[in-house]
Amino acid sequence: MKNASLDSRSGGLQTAESNALVNLRQALGERLAIIGDEESRRDEPNHIARLRAVSSKIDKLAAALPRPIDPRLAHYLQRRIYDKALEFLEQL
Repeated sequence: MKNASLDSRSGGLQTAESNALVNLRQALGERLAIIGDEESRRDEPNHIARLRAVSSKIDKLAAALPRPIDPRLAHYLQRRIYDKALEFLEQL
């Protein structure tokens, strides 16, 4: 059960796939938060560095998703339409 964790909402175990999707959803949300962070934008070099770091994290998480992934999600991730990818994941 190394790849499983307790899901407090359902009382059951989440699979590695579920964990990967949760991590991806969190990273996508983090990216949107950085984009909307007015204070962060005042320090442009740091803001750009934060965006690059979270974008790299998203790429790594997307590459690690168990295959096959939903074609719509794959499309959003390949085209970097991250707001749509997040919306898709929030509907699961």
